[in-house]
Amino acid sequence: MWKTFVAWFHRMGSPKWFYEISGRWIPWFAAAAVLLIAVGTVWGLAFAPADYQQGNSFRIIYIHVPAAILAQSIFFLMAIAGGIGLIWKMKVADMVAKSCAPFGATMTFIALFTGAIWGKPTWGAWWVWDARLTSMLILLFLYFGVIALQSAFDSKQSAARASAILSLVGIVNIPIIKYSVEWWNTLHQPATFKLTEKPAMPAEMWMPLLVMVVGFYCLFAVILMLRTRNEILEREKRTHWVQGLLSKES
Repeated sequence: MWKTFVAWFHRMGSPKWFYEISGRWIPWFAAAAVLLIAVGTVWGLAFAPADYQQGNSFRIIYIHVPAAILAQSIFFLMAIAGGIGLIWKMKVADMVAKSCAPFGATMTFIALFTGAIWGKPTWGAWWVWDARLTSMLILLFLYFGVIALQSAFDSKQSAARASAILSLVGIVNIPIIKYSVEWWNTLHQPATFKLTEKPAMPAEMWMPLLVMVVGFYCLFAVILMLRTRNEILEREKRTHWVQGLLSKES
């Protein structure tokens, strides 16, 4: 098992192998993303029952919660990829880390924006300096900082090193986001999903939410692979295999 993982890990470090295998994965993940998001959206908006307290305004969770979960997951992945790039000098890891940042920032903004829309009828305010909201805002600034560092250096190696360090330092914010509602007295409700507990909402409400979460992850996989493939073509354009690929397409 360990030997298989090591072999797979080393193969993932090959830009050529990643480009080829991701090309086969993209159609499957894209189809899954379209299907799951379409089903989850219709299920959540049209068929899930209204909340007994919030009415239909609660339905924004079908966008807000997947975006918030994905925003944190992407930053974690970005930090791990950056760490791998720092330690093992793996080029694909640096490319993955760079490809994560824009989509992660987008998901964080969507989580904050939809949270504000949800907060107005629920709390009576678009924004409060709540621990969960503030830590999510910090996450957005961390994404912006990583994106800025990735563009601030002429050397791609220096840019990858600087952004990886910021990602690894900023990862401390992820548990703060997750446990903020437990550590402090906040307006934000507790986590919707917990692996160790049964969801508080009925199945007809949380099942479409779970479908949306999985659909958002599939969408991220597609975006990540597409962006990483573009990075590979740009950085490896002088290699024989990329030149051969481009000549075939032309």
